[in-house]
Amino acid sequence: MAEVFKRENIKGGSAYEDFAGYSRIVKAGPFVYVSGTTSVTPEGTVYGEGDAYEQAKYIFNKLVTLLEKNGVSREEVVKVNIYTTDTSKNNDITKAYSEYFKESRPACTWTGVPAMNRPTQMVEIEMQALIGLEKLG
Repeated sequence: MAEVFKRENIKGGSAYEDFAGYSRIVKAGPFVYVSGTTSVTPEGTVYGEGDAYEQAKYIFNKLVTLLEKNGVSREEVVKVNIYTTDTSKNNDITKAYSEYFKESRPACTWTGVPAMNRPTQMVEIEMQALIGLEKLG
């Protein structure tokens, strides 16, 4: 018999989540899926306009804080997907990424995309985690 997992939908604070019908985070048993997230503030402005490092840092901080608030540690993040409209800024984005994940080293993909919802958005990040992973080291 297949194991049945409890599903939990977690909001991230964006009014667009209710409008569009999606969750910032979905936890299903030990599996955690984080929707693509940009640096849009609760007030609806883009944080760090023109600065890929500031946008990435804002997003990583927002997502790691939300995950931890909901019982998921950064060490349990196993996959990160990063999308950027300017691949020449990958080193800036990598700097922000390293501030959060240099020790736990999840699988990670950087992808260039032509555009995002707003012209001033440069970075979008999504994650996957697995609850209950044994800590490294």
